[in-house]
Amino acid sequence: MLRIGQLTTAYHTSFILRGLRWIEERLKEGAEWRIFGGGPPIVNSLERDELDLGYIGLPPTIIGIDRGVQIVCVAGGHIEGTIFVAKPHFRGLDEVGSIRETLEQFKTIGSPPRGSIHDVIIRNLLRENGLEGSVAVKNYDWADFIPEAMASGEVEATVGTPPLAVLCERTVGAKHIIPPRKLWPYNPSYGIVVKKDLLKERPEKVMGFIKLHEEATNLMRKDMGRAVDIIVKVMEVADRDFVLKALSTSPRYCASLPQYYIDSTMKFIPVLQRMGYIKRRLKAEEIFDTRLIDEAHPGPPHYMEQFS
Repeated sequence: MLRIGQLTTAYHTSFILRGLRWIEERLKEGAEWRIFGGGPPIVNSLERDELDLGYIGLPPTIIGIDRGVQIVCVAGGHIEGTIFVAKPHFRGLDEVGSIRETLEQFKTIGSPPRGSIHDVIIRNLLRENGLEGSVAVKNYDWADFIPEAMASGEVEATVGTPPLAVLCERTVGAKHIIPPRKLWPYNPSYGIVVKKDLLKERPEKVMGFIKLHEEATNLMRKDMGRAVDIIVKVMEVADRDFVLKALSTSPRYCASLPQYYIDSTMKFIPVLQRMGYIKRRLKAEEIFDTRLIDEAHPGPPHYMEQFS
């Protein structure tokens, strides 16, 4: 039995694997899926031995490793998945000209939980532009509540996943404010994180999952229509147009761990340390184990291929 932690994020391969029952039918393994509101609680569950692996952004993974959680990232999944949207009357970077002036428009920006990749990115961006004392960040344990907060005026803008951005577009007519590349280039939206003891004792099980995960990212890139249909069926509450927009907002899918993915991740280390989230400078080999994905995906990465 594989115990897997997932988020409600539509573009994660979890929905493909669930919908096609690949784990059960191809790995001949049971699968127990648990849904969480953010990456930090998945790390907590891995620490309590309630999960074997999870779909997590890299900052929560780094924070967990720093405090001694025995986990490691064995595959990628997506890059540049932090999207910045705001109510339609606000001006975007292309209209304003500078990131500082763009951010100065807001009093409060919403974000998924503290320690999530989105939280770290927006707080770092505010600090870099000298605005951490004048623009507030309000965190939500469940990002699904952020569109309501935007509608009520609790926040004027938010950072979060592509599905959250689409939901905000539908709820308040939100528009894109700062492109993902300008927030944090190549930022590692999520990866596959596993318990070290599982990797050591059952590497073939982890490899089997990685191969299915890689195949699912290929499906999302090469046959988006089929992928959307599968995801809609599993999610039940989302319609086809919503999922299609979510998947095509930042179409950077792949399971590989190229150097630019790792380098972008390592740039979070000093930021997390400065914010007080971690105590020491972790090394790349403490965060990543690329042996299996290098074998499963030996060719060039697909993250930067044009969406088709």
